[in-house]
Amino acid sequence: MDRSGTIKELTERRSVRAYEDKAIAKEVKEVIIQAAMEAPTAGNQQLYTILDITDQKLKSTLAETCDHQPFIARAPMVLIFCADCQKWYDAFKAGGCKPRRPLAGDLMLAVSDAVIAAQNAVTAAWSLGIGSCYIGDIMEQCETHRELLHLPPYVLPAAMVVFGYPTKQQMERRKPKRCQQKYIVHENGYRPMDEGELRGMLRKEYNEDGDFESWIQAFCRRKYDSDFSREMSRSVEEYLKAFQ
Repeated sequence: MDRSGTIKELTERRSVRAYEDKAIAKEVKEVIIQAAMEAPTAGNQQLYTILDITDQKLKSTLAETCDHQPFIARAPMVLIFCADCQKWYDAFKAGGCKPRRPLAGDLMLAVSDAVIAAQNAVTAAWSLGIGSCYIGDIMEQCETHRELLHLPPYVLPAAMVVFGYPTKQQMERRKPKRCQQKYIVHENGYRPMDEGELRGMLRKEYNEDGDFESWIQAFCRRKYDSDFSREMSRSVEEYLKAFQ
């Protein structure tokens, strides 16, 4: 099977966190954003709003509020994909409807719309030689980001993506291995995996002769039980209060 073109680009794309000192031209940015807007969307509602962060001071602030990551401030292009239930709610009221207020299901649909659009932007950018990195930390610091970005109650910043032309080192960096399909694809229904399968799924991380327990415990501390993970959960719960 021919794996050139789109399949090749999807396979080779990796996160890029260091960029050349090269601006992204306005017309190129517009192509990337238009590609995002062509993404699949529930009922053609486009339940998202894209914030184009062009103010350097604001980018520098986000670099601090999003878990102290300086490369965010240096990125030539920063887009925040917001799950937006506010605009349709306002449109319904403007048209004389008596809409119920947005609920959790509406938010989940909007989050799907937002991240699908984001991935379209990421794929389009890579095809143009521009790297990117998702910043999930935009969901943290709810109170700060609401004020900073002027977010109304029914809007949640689902994903931030930073873009730039990769440095030579970034292009040469090896992409992390993904799990084998047999561990990710379950046929016709979910099937819990036993300990042996879970070890096999993660062997790419700790290697054949490695210590699974040491690796998984360190990873759990660094990611799942980290302060930023707990803050993300707290902030998402705060955003969800508007939808309850």
